[in-house]
Amino acid sequence: MSGVKELAYVVYEVTDLAAWEHFGTALLGMQLADKDADGLSLRMDAKPYRWRVERGTADDLVVSGYEVAGAAELDELVARLTAAGAEVAEGGAALAAARRVDRVVTTVDPMGNRIELVTGFADAETPFASDLLLGEFVTGAGGAGHQVLLSKGVSREAYLAFYEGVLGFRISDIIVEELAPGIVADLIFLHCNPRHHSVAFGDMPHPKKTHHFMVEVTDMRDVGMAWDRCLKAGQPFEMTLGMHPNDNMFSFYVTTPSGFAVEYGWGGLLIDDATWEVKTLDRLNNWGHHPMQAELGWLQAAIANDPAREDAHR
Repeated sequence: MSGVKELAYVVYEVTDLAAWEHFGTALLGMQLADKDADGLSLRMDAKPYRWRVERGTADDLVVSGYEVAGAAELDELVARLTAAGAEVAEGGAALAAARRVDRVVTTVDPMGNRIELVTGFADAETPFASDLLLGEFVTGAGGAGHQVLLSKGVSREAYLAFYEGVLGFRISDIIVEELAPGIVADLIFLHCNPRHHSVAFGDMPHPKKTHHFMVEVTDMRDVGMAWDRCLKAGQPFEMTLGMHPNDNMFSFYVTTPSGFAVEYGWGGLLIDDATWEVKTLDRLNNWGHHPMQAELGWLQAAIANDPAREDAHR
């Protein structure tokens, strides 16, 4: 069964375009592709954009764009979506031109998230350039990165029937961890190419449709340098540096101007479907990824107990 091949782009609706331009370019190291009064586009690679940020009130994800191999594969997906009772519509020539694709079909997932299925995502006319990165963003066959979305009370059976049964995603693994008495994080991770996951779904309290989007870099030093830029800029962090046990991503989580997070990472695991075994893990992190306030408290305690500090006051 053919399906989507990558997460090609995302569209966010935001209230503060200037803050987003600074966040994407000066902190994350993306390239500003274009901007006008209604929005801006951010590049990560040879594509004309990977993030489209548009003026609005949602401060949240509004579109996930998934690329399909070709016209025949898209027709097959449309047939499966229709048979499954999903809403399907042709996006039309104007939307296809705006998205820089040959064709776009729109649908909605069980949580109400808008999905655009596209073919022929064009390359930009100029090379990608970042003044900040030592390496590059990891895209290519793995697409733009991954995103974690909230299930919003929709059953796992229902959204898997859509993403796995219709769009052709495969399950990578599951993590179930009790974060505190009575508070359980239950996430399932899905892939459509060798990237460990392009989308994951969590059953946890969160006000947004999206918990985070992950961007990956080829040089580990770029993670540290982005951490320093965000720290010096006073950008809020959701989680400190750490590593996940399932995709082995070394990363931190920084809060966007719209309140959800970006995971900035290096070293993500690639899946070989011929040998991969689905597992259920019992922890979200091997180490680190602490809430910033918790780490701040530990640092303050360490400073208070530092003998050198006592000596300096004698």
